[in-house]
Amino acid sequence: MNAPARIEAIGNEIALIWDDGAEHYLSMERLRAWSPSAENTGEQDLVGRVYGGTDQKEFPGVTVTGWQIVGSYALQITFSDGHCTGLYTFDYLRKLGELPAA
Repeated sequence: MNAPARIEAIGNEIALIWDDGAEHYLSMERLRAWSPSAENTGEQDLVGRVYGGTDQKEFPGVTVTGWQIVGSYALQITFSDGHCTGLYTFDYLRKLGELPAA
């Protein structure tokens, strides 16, 4: 999956426009909740046990304060609560964009 052709913060959403013309608008709060970081999801050992992570699913008022493209495969997003360790692969962002709005 290629990087989005365009990324913009619009209000409380991140707009992603893809090369094929698809557009997705992702809530900043939902992006924070969906962070694929070990802080959010925990870390798995060799036998599948998960350590850490959080049950927190809502982050009211959290906004995106910046982002950067990592390599040719992901976006690293910085949030107003200081979280910045999740790498959102372009495939993952595309899948999130295709989910029904909550």
